[in-house]
Amino acid sequence: MADNGTVVTEFILLRFQLPTGLQMGLFFGFLVLYFITMVGNLGMIVLIQIDSRLQTPMYFFLRHLSFLDVCYSSVIVPQSLETLGTDKTAVTYERCATQFFFFTLCASTECFLLAVMAYDRYVAVCNPLLYATAMTPQTCLGLVAAAYAGAMVNAVIRTGCTFSISFCKSNYVDFFFCDLPPLLKLACSDTTSRERVIYLLAFLVITTSISVILISYFFIIQAILKIRTAGGKAKTFSTCASHMTTVALFFGTLIFIYLKGNMGKSLGEDKIVSVFYTVVIPMLNPMIYSLRNKEVKEALKKVLNGMKFSQVD
Repeated sequence: MADNGTVVTEFILLRFQLPTGLQMGLFFGFLVLYFITMVGNLGMIVLIQIDSRLQTPMYFFLRHLSFLDVCYSSVIVPQSLETLGTDKTAVTYERCATQFFFFTLCASTECFLLAVMAYDRYVAVCNPLLYATAMTPQTCLGLVAAAYAGAMVNAVIRTGCTFSISFCKSNYVDFFFCDLPPLLKLACSDTTSRERVIYLLAFLVITTSISVILISYFFIIQAILKIRTAGGKAKTFSTCASHMTTVALFFGTLIFIYLKGNMGKSLGEDKIVSVFYTVVIPMLNPMIYSLRNKEVKEALKKVLNGMKFSQVD
């Protein structure tokens, strides 16, 4: 219900409260970042698919990470571009719920997938002789399927809890997409029980993923410290550096938004942080893995050289 007693059938996204000139500047900024995200992540998927040297468990997981970043960004950015570039800021109730569901699904899956990737690095570093038998294609597929399944359960419950709330204070969402904190501010009834379920699920997803990551890296660091040569330590550590960087960026911003609760920070701060993890991080991930990974750089050079030779012919 809205203020006038009618049923809410659409929400009005208030975007960023900026002058028109800055609003258009933000539009083109989002557009450029989205283009780079698509090119980088789709390019990573294709590169892993066509290069035989990248047909390993680590790159199998990385390909799914790139796929998630494509989906993750596409759930948010096109909607934001539409509201920034036009006067169309209204979204239907169903579209808002759909965006919320897929946003939650992608974010949760990425949490679990980063934990799976940490486990993969643990097996590779701590049990290298058993790596091939432990991380079989069937095992890798099962781990990825479990990540998607767990995220699906989380997304269904969170979306159900959020959109079973009666919205009556207003239909103006003070955000650039349908996210949890601004939607909760529109509730006209007590949402305590639903918020407990929603934030408990967020806590479980994040803490479970982080626990797997921390335990994996605890044993990885122990194994690295046992290596006698500095070169050996550096080489082993370099295989985990890209993943550690991605984990720090993704979970750092996610924790800020979802484990701080619905108090103590303004939606203005939330908007800035949300731009970082919905727009910037998906763009950075392929750069992080390509710039710090010798195998990816070599595969990319091979493709580029092949394109040059084909142009000469």
